Amino acid sequence: MNGREDATTGTAEPTAGGGRTDPATEAFLAHRNLLFTVAYEMLGSAADAEDALQETWLRWMKVDLEQVLDQRAYLVRIVTRRSLDRLRAMKRLKEAYVGPWLPEPLLTAPDVAEDVELAESVSMALMLVLETLSPTERAVFVLREVFDVGYDEIAAAVGKTPATVRQIAHRARRHVDARRPREMVSPSQTRAVLASFQRAVETRDLQGLLDVLAPEVVLISDGGGVKQAAPRPIIGAGKVARMIVSGLGKAQIALAGELTVVNGNPALLLHVDGDIDGVIAARVEDARITGLYYVRNPRKLTRIASETPLTLR
Repeated sequence: MNGREDATTGTAEPTAGGGRTDPATEAFLAHRNLLFTVAYEMLGSAADAEDALQETWLRWMKVDLEQVLDQRAYLVRIVTRRSLDRLRAMKRLKEAYVGPWLPEPLLTAPDVAEDVELAESVSMALMLVLETLSPTERAVFVLREVFDVGYDEIAAAVGKTPATVRQIAHRARRHVDARRPREMVSPSQTRAVLASFQRAVETRDLQGLLDVLAPEVVLISDGGGVKQAAPRPIIGAGKVARMIVSGLGKAQIALAGELTVVNGNPALLLHVDGDIDGVIAARVEDARITGLYYVRNPRKLTRIASETPLTLR
């Protein structure tokens, strides 16, 4: 059978070229990109999102479609529940993670960048803010604020009353609003700032880095215990700039950056001696970088070779 086989069940999630045309399969495929986006925004991990979709598919195959009034809503409810289970389990795993944990970067198509709401919702900066929410708060926030799901439907998905969900949504929105970027920056502005950062890095230009970094910039690097990375966030333009310049000087490596689009936003793909070393996403405010997110963990770089389709609909 065409599809991605599950190692434990031996079943396979259908793919667009699978040739199956039964109504359940058609419905799942029609909403697959939406379901993946919901799961990814809740989990921050493409691998875990795919597993949540596999579980959703298996559950969906047991549903009596004649009893389903809204297939899209029902599928979103299933994937939310599966993602919530995984999110709670991931919390324990992240506590044992070596160094800071960053979301898994996704190479995304131009249509994701053109959808301002979608691009913001999957940006590395906002995904990191979502990490500070509890699992239920994150699920409620994602469903309500990103996908505009009604309170009654969210309540059914997370196992709470609509009144409780409204309270959770209000609390989560207030929490996120206090921590999200203060202003929207256009992709062209972000690309220009990243291009300046790239030139300064490639030429080991300390002053050039200080010019493009905000005084309160925070650098977070994720090596996952596999690649070398700072064990904790580095704060301050001087510290970040000196660490970059001195680190490159000591390593004596040939570093080259390539502008790309990750999670719907401009980012840098870094190559060291010709090999992919990692992805840098940036939070830009007032034409300077306030956040640098450097993903080096090889296990998190499997989605930067081909585009991942994302959608809010």
